[in-house]
Amino acid sequence: MKRTLQEIAAAIDCRLEGDGSVVLSGVASLTSASPDDLVFVEDEKYLARAMQTAAGAVIAGEFATGSSEKPLLISTHPKLGFARAARFLEVGQKGSDAGVRASAVVHPSARLGAGVTVEEFAVIEQDAEIAEGTRIGAGCVIRRGVKIGKHCELYSNVTVYSGTTLGDRIIVHAGAVLGSDGFGYVRDPKNGRYEKFPQVGTLVIEDDVEIGANTTIDRGALDETRIGRGTKIDNLVHIGHNCRLGENVVIAAQTGLSGSIVIENDVVLGGQVGIGEHARIEEGVMLGGQGGVLPNKILRGKGVAFWGTPAQPVRQYLKQLAALGRLGKKG
Repeated sequence: MKRTLQEIAAAIDCRLEGDGSVVLSGVASLTSASPDDLVFVEDEKYLARAMQTAAGAVIAGEFATGSSEKPLLISTHPKLGFARAARFLEVGQKGSDAGVRASAVVHPSARLGAGVTVEEFAVIEQDAEIAEGTRIGAGCVIRRGVKIGKHCELYSNVTVYSGTTLGDRIIVHAGAVLGSDGFGYVRDPKNGRYEKFPQVGTLVIEDDVEIGANTTIDRGALDETRIGRGTKIDNLVHIGHNCRLGENVVIAAQTGLSGSIVIENDVVLGGQVGIGEHARIEEGVMLGGQGGVLPNKILRGKGVAFWGTPAQPVRQYLKQLAALGRLGKKG
């Protein structure tokens, strides 16, 4: 979507210096920029390089004030401003081909809002509700009674089970499965066999969540699994039944959460973290890659970084590693 620099400045609340009539259509890195692109600089030492690129304009911090080689957008947080500019330029590109493709299957009772796109071979089952401006990618399956909010983007081959509700502006990448049955069984002591425990709860995903490719999130067993507003989940993550994630949680790839875990607001989980059932991670905790939390444990300490298995504060963990290293040398 082509926009003038003046329009971009107004949309992302940046100060414009230079020619506001310059028209841009995209964003790029310093190495690949064309005259139609916006680039960003967070460090003053890269400003001269940015000015030498083919980019049509640069977004930078206050340090760039007065530079005259190219039009500038001055921002307190250039990288954040750049991300917002990218989204602003993207608006209008999606939705221009709205409608239901001929090969898609949409049940007559499904309700589609204005500007909804349903791509090839997608299936929308009865009583599903999809609000305005949402795109359902090729091969997706939206099961009976699912509710999806406004301006969501579901990429190819996403499956959304019944009992799932998605808020607005949610992004779900290819192959994700939302609302599948949790892993719950009851063992019969007479014969040793396992029988399935009811998995009849729901899954609620709040606004502005992003879910990575091939991630799976189970519905509640009897109650609810909930993913809080603004949470970002990487590829290949598993979230078990009855988990409750707060707002603005960040979870990196290959992390696994057992059932009935509580993750409070602003928690950060590194890659390949494993957390046992009924554990609780309190607000603002950071857990490093491959960290492990045992069942029923609580991690607390806003801004405190934990590491290792069982997880403990990083300084304590590193002291233990050093002590073990010294013991190994003595042997």
